[in-house]
Amino acid sequence: MSMTGWVLLGLLAVVLLWAVSIYNRLVQLRNRITNAFGQIDVQLKRRYDLVPNLVEVARGYLQHEASTLQAVIAARGQAQGAASQVRAAPTSAAAVGALALAEQALGASLGRLMVVAEAYPDLKADAAMQSLSEELTSAENRLGFARQAFNDQALDFNNAAMQFPALIVARLLGFAPAPMLQATHSEQERTAPKVQF
Repeated sequence: MSMTGWVLLGLLAVVLLWAVSIYNRLVQLRNRITNAFGQIDVQLKRRYDLVPNLVEVARGYLQHEASTLQAVIAARGQAQGAASQVRAAPTSAAAVGALALAEQALGASLGRLMVVAEAYPDLKADAAMQSLSEELTSAENRLGFARQAFNDQALDFNNAAMQFPALIVARLLGFAPAPMLQATHSEQERTAPKVQF
């Protein structure tokens, strides 16, 4: 084999090792996204487990508010279904978007339940209701931190996959950008409410 042949073979080996290195890094970052969603999933399960207990405690007091309780139960079911879709494909933008919408609906229905509960002093003072409300608040806080960790991992992956020269390997091997969990509120909900006395 001539000197040119050895040089070409050496260059090919370097390019191959470089591509394998980039591929392995992208796989590692994609797996971190899956792990980060796993942390969200744990908190979502905790939240979903609290909802039936919360509804059951409120049911005795809120006999005239059956539609509110049914809305919470329905929103919980939709959110659980959306979470299972993301669990199967944590880097799917469509699945993550559907989860965000379902979680928004669940949060809104839980918010309505809490507002209705405020109108019932006996329910508001109930020890089980207070405990469940505190647990739900704690779950929401943990969920917020887990969502931030997911977005951090998605950002790391997207940065690595979109920078040159790794971009070449990412595109050739089909690494799609990872979706970010974003607020799905309308502009009206983002503006501060006007309070008048």
